[in-house]
Amino acid sequence: MIDKRKVNLNADMGEGFGAYDIGDDDAMLEHVTSANVACGFHGGDPNVMDRVIRRAVERGVSIGAHPGFNDLWGFGRRQIYMSPAEIETMTAYQIGALQGMATAAGTRVTHIKPHGALNNMASIDRSLADAISRACKAVDPEIIMLATTGSELLNAAMAIDLPTASEVFADRTYDDQGNLTSRKLPNAMIRDAAEARAHALHMIEHGEVISTSGKAVKVLAHSICVHGDEPTGPGVAKAVREGLEAAGIDVVPLPDVPLDH
Repeated sequence: MIDKRKVNLNADMGEGFGAYDIGDDDAMLEHVTSANVACGFHGGDPNVMDRVIRRAVERGVSIGAHPGFNDLWGFGRRQIYMSPAEIETMTAYQIGALQGMATAAGTRVTHIKPHGALNNMASIDRSLADAISRACKAVDPEIIMLATTGSELLNAAMAIDLPTASEVFADRTYDDQGNLTSRKLPNAMIRDAAEARAHALHMIEHGEVISTSGKAVKVLAHSICVHGDEPTGPGVAKAVREGLEAAGIDVVPLPDVPLDH
């Protein structure tokens, strides 16, 4: 059984680039305990990466790589079909970029969480999941794979003995199979802070998520994600953290969560 008294709260950050900001990274860093930092493909650039990493270090927030498809226009949410070999080298490249920035800031990258379409595709395609996992192990065999609960990406990482953390989403709804509701549907996001708090607490305390049709689906939750690119992100993250702590649950950086399965 996992330790329900310790959980991680993460957000995707550093997804602006140049003169363009996406999300309020500083506000999110007040509430989350791990930051998944974009590595320059779907968002991010060296200056953004450096700024987010240094501010995360100031707040005791652990750093993760957030690699995605090379798709600035689509924010990494459009599917791009690449061979597993290409996915592997693309992933290693992006992790390495963030590792360089983290080292320069006096810290290290402790986990990886793929972004957007790359994450969604690898969650159901074992060949892509294996490619991402191989890249991670080659770059750093101690890096934690943060992957969607029940996904092929989680299974692939465990198969090669990478540390793994199972993730749920406070601000996303789920279907009857335990998959995230498609963003094409109007009920995909949860933007109400109180609703997101209740949603997250139920998953942690009961080990299940209630789907949009009312079905209970088993989940494993080491980490809870709140989307930093949403305008409601900081308010939702604050409410979720306060709700967890009020329930006696410690909200800690990902390396401090017991990763039992």
